[in-house]
Amino acid sequence: MRILIVEDDPTLGDGLTQGLRQAGFAADWVRDGASADRALAAESFSAVVLDLGLPRVDGRELLRRLRARGDATPVLLLTSRDALED
Repeated sequence: MRILIVEDDPTLGDGLTQGLRQAGFAADWVRDGASADRALAAESFSAVVLDLGLPRVDGRELLRRLRARGDATPVLLLTSRDALED
């Protein structure tokens, strides 16, 4: 199973990548929404771990683009946002 991690925080991204690899998953890590958009348009992933607060393309916008292309890849959202509207 190949998982795309989209996280701009180096500590979280590295920890997620290492943890998933140790669990036997293939994990690719990108650090911004634009890079993730390109990767998702060009390659196939079994799942995406997506931070909402990303540079270049926000996580919500990336998810909108993914679904607009008809891509139903499962997405797990991560965020440090804590407001009810988020």
